[in-house]
Amino acid sequence: MRFGWTPVLLALLAVPVLLAVYLRRQRRRRPAVVYSSLELVRAAMPRRAGWKRHLPFALVLAALAALVLAGARPQVRMSVPTASSAIVIALDVSGSMCATDVDPNRLAAAQDAVRTFVRAQEERTRIGLVVFSGSAQVAVPPSTDRDGLITAIDGLTVGRGTAIGASILKSIDAIAQINPDVAASEPATGLAPGVPGGSGDQGGSADPGTPSDPNSPPSGDHVPEIVVLLTDGANTRGITPAEAAAEAAARGVRVYPIGFGTTNPTALVCTSEQLGGDLLENPGRRGIGGQGPPRNFLIADEPTLRRVATTTGGEYFAAEDADQLQQVLNELPLRVDVQQRTVEISVAFVGLGVLLILLALAAAVRWSTFPA
Repeated sequence: MRFGWTPVLLALLAVPVLLAVYLRRQRRRRPAVVYSSLELVRAAMPRRAGWKRHLPFALVLAALAALVLAGARPQVRMSVPTASSAIVIALDVSGSMCATDVDPNRLAAAQDAVRTFVRAQEERTRIGLVVFSGSAQVAVPPSTDRDGLITAIDGLTVGRGTAIGASILKSIDAIAQINPDVAASEPATGLAPGVPGGSGDQGGSADPGTPSDPNSPPSGDHVPEIVVLLTDGANTRGITPAEAAAEAAARGVRVYPIGFGTTNPTALVCTSEQLGGDLLENPGRRGIGGQGPPRNFLIADEPTLRRVATTTGGEYFAAEDADQLQQVLNELPLRVDVQQRTVEISVAFVGLGVLLILLALAAAVRWSTFPA
């Protein structure tokens, strides 16, 4: 246990001082009296245990100590449920998500898995969506509106580039909108390419913010909200995932990366819907609107994603096909259902102090021990 206001504990010195005064008074209030018969005195004395005379004062001292401890803001580490937390899904919509090593292609499989995951969550759990390719934007702020979220997932289209680091920063922004204890990385800026109504590249050069922001949680604590980062490639633009992960860790935001796809990617074949309805070009084995991306950008960068998980206190998962991805998403809530947090317990000590005072009054009335 630790205390938020340690100097208040100096008030505990009053307890031994009051105890010393009480004991001295007890000794001084025993005058010498001469009685003719000790038997008559013993018969007249009330039959009461000696400790009962001192119990009320002892309870008052204990109550004083409890109230002083409450004023010092005691805090303990304990497991707390996260049923009312939020989940931000950061979904990769880069051109490599059209790879057909996952049937029918990676993006379609990811959309199906995420839809199923969203529908399976409790109604009170808020879920948000961040999409990223060459930029990253908050597509749907965390909320309990499932219909709007499903509509956004259904309308995703692909773009060029993979800004994994920027997606982490945008996820921080989404969490900052609902949790005042989390400092935003930068002001929110609309929708991303790949979402109906989205606009240009605005997420690759995000200001990472200040890790030492006063709104940041104490070191070692985590906020209830988490980020689920689903990507099939490596960062190609903007802030690096390692730098963004440091920003998330400074704010207590955990990131759970999922590396999606096999290590043997095949042709890139997007549907017309995934291309935004543009039927003039089917990329086949080529990238979106240009040369095919290097092979290493078609494979999830596991070392980097593992580092992101370790830095933020999350966990990395690998999913090579749609079934594995669905299993990972289904099991995820079980892994974050309970977490360790620092909780202030001042109210408990106040309640204990009040209870002890009431017991002291009851004891005083019951045994009439207060001297005249």
